[in-house]
Formats: sequence, C-alpha cells, structure tokens
Amino acid sequence: MSSKDWLEKDFYAVLGVGKSATADEIKKAYRKLARENHPDHNPGNKDAEDRFKAASEAYDVLSDDRKRKEYDEMRSLFGSGAFRRGARAGGSGQFDPSDLFGGFSGAGAGAGGGAGDRRFGGAGFSDIFSSIFSGGGAGTGGRRGPQRGRDVEAEVTLDFAHAVKGTTLPLTLRSPGVCDTCHGNGAKPGTVPRTCPQCHGSGLISRNQGSFSFSEPCRECQGAGSIVDEKCPECRGTGGVTKNRTINVRFPAGVADGQRIRLSGRGEPGEKGGPAGDLYVQVRVRPDELFGRTGDDITLTVPISFAEAVLGTDLRVPTLDTPVTLRVPPGTPSGRTLRARGKGVQRRDGQAGDLLVTIEVQVPAGVSDEAREALERFAKLTPTPERGRIEARLRRG
Repeated sequence: MSSKDWLEKDFYAVLGVGKSATADEIKKAYRKLARENHPDHNPGNKDAEDRFKAASEAYDVLSDDRKRKEYDEMRSLFGSGAFRRGARAGGSGQFDPSDLFGGFSGAGAGAGGGAGDRRFGGAGFSDIFSSIFSGGGAGTGGRRGPQRGRDVEAEVTLDFAHAVKGTTLPLTLRSPGVCDTCHGNGAKPGTVPRTCPQCHGSGLISRNQGSFSFSEPCRECQGAGSIVDEKCPECRGTGGVTKNRTINVRFPAGVADGQRIRLSGRGEPGEKGGPAGDLYVQVRVRPDELFGRTGDDITLTVPISFAEAVLGTDLRVPTLDTPVTLRVPPGTPSGRTLRARGKGVQRRDGQAGDLLVTIEVQVPAGVSDEAREALERFAKLTPTPERGRIEARLRRG
C-alpha cells in the first residue's frame, strides 16, 4: 500500500464514527466490527476478512493519540490545499499528493506488519512530516526495521463460579508464529540472507522531488536491507508460519461478562526482532441456574411458604462456598431482600461484595379442607388495616 493510499483513506468512515468521536466510541465501534467480521466467524468470506483488516488498520491509528493527531493534521493540510506545487519556488497550481509520495512502494504494508505499528510505505507519520518540513534526506526516512507484531483477539466463555472466584484456563490459538526451520530469517537451512547491493543494507533509497528530498524503501529488497536467494521451504521466505499454540490465561476473580483482558506480548511475533503484539481476550460468562450478579454483589431468589413468612424461620441458603443460615423475621413480605455480608464477588482491595437473598412468598394453588378451615379462622383473627381503609372508601361511594 502506498503512502498516497494511506493519506486518502478515511479511517473515521471505516469505523463509522465522526471526527470528534471519543476514544471509548472508537473502541466500541472497532470491537463491534471486529466481532462481526473476524475470520474465525466468517471462514472463507473474503469481504468480511477485508473489512476486518480495514477496521484493524483504522483502529490502530485512531486509538493512538499521537498517530490520530498526526493523521488529522496531515489530512487537514492536504485537504485544505495548504501544499501547492512549487510552493517554495513561488510556483502555482494544485499540489498532487502523488508527486510527493508517488515513488513510495507498498513494501511497508506487507504481511506481518503489526496492528500497533502500521506505516506509510515504510515511513511513519512523523517521518513523513519531518521530511516535508525539514527537506530531510536519507537520514529522516522511515526504515523498515523491527516491526511490532499484530494484536490477536480471542473469546472465552467462563462458568459463573469461575468468573467470580477466578481461574486459569489453557487457550489454544491458531495464528502466525516464527518459522522453526529458518528461525525467522526466511533463508533455507544452511544459507543466510545477503546484504542488498542496491541500498547496502540500509533498506532505503534517497530520491529528490523538486525542493524536497525523501528516502523510500528499497525496491530491490523491499526495505528489508537483505535478500534471500534460497528461500526456506517451510515458510517460503516469509520467516513465519501459521501454527497452533497453547497459552495459560489467568482470569482474575470478579471478571465480568463483556470484559476485555489484555495480555501484553502474547499476540503475533514481531518482524526482525520487533516486539510481539498483544492478546486481547473477550470474556463471556455463562449464566448460572441459581445465582445472578449486580456489580460486586451476588443475587439469589429463595421461595418460602406463607406460614414461614408469617411466623418467621431460619433459612439455609447456598453460596459459591459453604451454605449460610439467614434469619427470616416474622411478617416478612414477598420481595424483601436479606443480606449475607462478604459472600459476593472478591474486589481488588481484598474486600468482597454481599450475597443478596430475595424472599419470594409462594401461595399454594390448592389446599386441603383442613387447611382451608384453618386459613378461614386465621383470616377472621387477622384483620388487614390497609384493606379496611379501602373498603371504607368503597362504602362512601
């Protein structure tokens, strides 16, 4: 991809957000697109794969405050016509970005470029601005040196109890990794890459464009600085292969449904000794048949009989550890909540939420004759003051 292509791309439109979007809005839009178009969920769908790559590309720039600022400034400058052909020489005529970037090759956007360090044809935003405003030469160009690996996303579903108490689970990923045959240099075993004779190992070629001097990636070695004559039969010269790898992921106590956990350096490996990307694990929590959750509190609904509600009772209820006994006071109405302190979700400060038990008074659908007689006697002996006021109002008409 050329630098001109990067300049003309509207990353805001790709993510479907406005230019004034907040970081949270940008993240939310990216996560939605990434989930919908992830290759694992759309096998063989080239359009979904392209949308996924475009969204990752856009998020990489807009999620980084520095890159976003430079991107906005660059598009603003070129969009407003701030650069004119021959501006330094007093010339006139509209500036054509292709005059400035036309010689840049697409080497910088090749496979393996990390989501966290995508470049304009091998030169970063700052490198391009530096060249424009300083007339920089070979020393200011962006060499394709070590490249950060791409970030990887995965999704894991946890049982309710594991999410509350924390757990460690193995996670198997299928993603690019360093080739074990050539150890990442792309050369056939027994051979080594040779220094590029065109750029002498720098990976850059200087060129002049009127009053400007630029450095662009060498087309002979694609900016790598070296050439592989005999490619590795395993990776075909790329230095990387797609393979399965299993890592143990620690999910902290209290992890919530929808939470995103970042594991630094556990993503795809970088190029030329660059750092690995990050692994982002999206957590889904499987609902429990008994318990619910509100923040750091665990919720539970327990049915009791009418007699227990009237007379009171000691109620033994389950928790995620050992059962506890709660005292239900006489006259407890349906819907009242009892609290078992410290039986909820463990917080980072070492404290824990509570278990909130909601009482649900059950009314029997049918009773025996003996029970009916007892209830009728109970009704006569137990007037309802609130009902009495309502009946008085009805009598008044």
